[in-house]
Amino acid sequence: MAALSEYANVQDTALKILLKKGYQFWFDDRTELYCAEKNGWDFKAESPCGLLGIVTIYEFKNPGQYSEYWWKEEGENVFRNISHEQPAYVPIWKKT
Repeated sequence: MAALSEYANVQDTALKILLKKGYQFWFDDRTELYCAEKNGWDFKAESPCGLLGIVTIYEFKNPGQYSEYWWKEEGENVFRNISHEQPAYVPIWKKT
């Protein structure tokens, strides 16, 4: 059991966080994607949690202006080399 997972009961929390961060959001029936916008920067994702993740990339990168691939991180392709073995750790729920 993870401390938090992307389940339907987390979606409303993700939208509330976006709202508190000042984003407006909507569901686009045509594309079937969740959308958010703030200061002209717009984002789309397949779920509210995914949308919050995309917005987090924007906030982390903090681009001063739009340019192609503004979101890209340089270096090794971590996704391509992701481990299929769970590392050793004690879950937080076992520590309490």
